[in-house]
Formats: sequence, structure tokens, C-alpha cells
Amino acid sequence: MIHINSSTFICRPIKRVFEFISTPENDFQWQYGTLASTRLPGAITGPGSCFQSVSNFMGQRIQSTFEVTEYEPASRYGFKSLSGPLQSFTSFTLEIAKGYTQVKLAMQANIVNMIEFSETILEKKMRRQMKENLAMLKSIMELG
Repeated sequence: MIHINSSTFICRPIKRVFEFISTPENDFQWQYGTLASTRLPGAITGPGSCFQSVSNFMGQRIQSTFEVTEYEPASRYGFKSLSGPLQSFTSFTLEIAKGYTQVKLAMQANIVNMIEFSETILEKKMRRQMKENLAMLKSIMELG
């Protein structure tokens, strides 16, 4: 199993950061390789709602469906995969720290349908990608 933890500090109000990261349609702006994400028709905002994402990862086009598992405005947002090559759970925790919004990311993943990749190589790639995603999120939020 792959475990990834990363964090960043963003100079923007916690509510604004939460709203941005918990809107799937924003994912392509800050998540490397994400081509599009959209809520499923009729999905409400909150636990149990679902969204689909299309991404390019290590040269493969991947379509996945996710279910929101945590939704505490300005505090926690999490989701798990329901389909796709990885069984994953991703969680964002937001806190006020030193006048900034601290975003903590935690991800656990199991490889399901990516036999051609070793877990070690995949974990290294994903760790770098999550760090780059948070850097992009910080840049977008602070410049926008």
C-alpha cells in the first residue's frame, strides 16, 4: 500500500481554499495530469456525492469515479475511488496556522490494474505529483 502525506501554507482565507479544492470542476487547474472532473448528474455537495475524473497518468488515459467521504466546510474534504486502476482514499485537512491556511494532504492507494508498474516507482511518481499539485494550488490561490 502506498501512503503519501504532504502539506503547504496558502495566504488566502480558509473558506475560499476549501471551496476551491472541494469543487471537482477545478481539479484540472491544479492536479497534474487531470484533464477533466465533473460531478455526476443529480449529485449533491457532501458525503455520498460522486464525481468522475479523466486523467493522464504515466502515459495512460484513466477514467475514475470517486465518492466524497468527508465534507466539513473549511475543515475537511475527502474522497475514495470507486473505479479505476487505483483503490485510493484522499483527504485534505485545512487549518489556520500562523495567519495562513495550512492544507494537509493524506493519501493511501493500492494498485489494482497497473501491473506493469512497480509499487516503488508508482509511489515515487505519486509523491512528487502530490507535492507539485499542492505547489500549483498555492500558486493559483495566491495569484487569483
